[in-house]
Amino acid sequence: MLLAAGLFTALAPGAARALGDGDNAKTSIVKPSQNEARASMESMQIPSHGSQMNALVYIAAGAGPHPVVVLLHGFPGNERNLDLAQDIRRAGWDVVYFNYRGSWGSPGNFSFSHGIEDVAAVLAYLRQPENAKRLRLDMSRIVLIGHSMGGFMAVQAASADSAVKGIAMISAADMGNMFEQMREKKSPAEALHEMSKGLAGEGMAPLSGCTPDGLAKELADHGATWAFTSKADALKDRPVLVVTSDDGLANANDAFATALRHAGDTQVTSMHFATDHAYSDKRIELSHAVLQWLAMFGK
Repeated sequence: MLLAAGLFTALAPGAARALGDGDNAKTSIVKPSQNEARASMESMQIPSHGSQMNALVYIAAGAGPHPVVVLLHGFPGNERNLDLAQDIRRAGWDVVYFNYRGSWGSPGNFSFSHGIEDVAAVLAYLRQPENAKRLRLDMSRIVLIGHSMGGFMAVQAASADSAVKGIAMISAADMGNMFEQMREKKSPAEALHEMSKGLAGEGMAPLSGCTPDGLAKELADHGATWAFTSKADALKDRPVLVVTSDDGLANANDAFATALRHAGDTQVTSMHFATDHAYSDKRIELSHAVLQWLAMFGK
């Protein structure tokens, strides 16, 4: 009990700290300055088309304003990459994480179209002057980082928003191209069935207001216009990081990187890690790669 009490005292904010050894040690009270802009985290709900999405911001230390990363999770989003969020914050960035409508407890119905709208809604929320001031955000330097389906969302959102400075794609899922490839080899009905089966296999328990068949139909309706290569011209003037792994998505990502370079983008960075889709045994290496890329935007 004494040991526990001692540890609590040592770790508590404003705790008495001993200077020296023995019974005659001097103590002083260490209190954070009221004017010190400390690292912190703020949770909130961000409105999107009548629903309130669950969100949080990792706020970097210092008065700022800080450059901003919006971190986009995949389908359904089991790997949230919040270790990257912590590392990016330590590098001086604010990091915004949210759950799309209909995912992980956010109200509303999930769909790919809604997810694209949700990213735009988050950007609009952050750009409101009162929110940018409260969260110490530099909205002139905003970057999207997406994993898996989050990479898909980053491509769609940035191609429609020229103020986004760059995107990082981590094993991005080219959802539109996936369906288009299926449709080339199978009948429309067979392609829909295969896509629906694949989506169901990813695990849809955290998603509400949707079905595998409905999501497959959505891809059938928008596949060609959502394919990554169709967005190359819109993104050709911005830095793009393309990270791949041994998960079967590398070819599509490499094709997009090639399309960007052919369109004139001289700021494409590609790298590959021999690991799984979640980068399970390459988390530190992945973090280093992302931080090195982010350094080009300044602090």
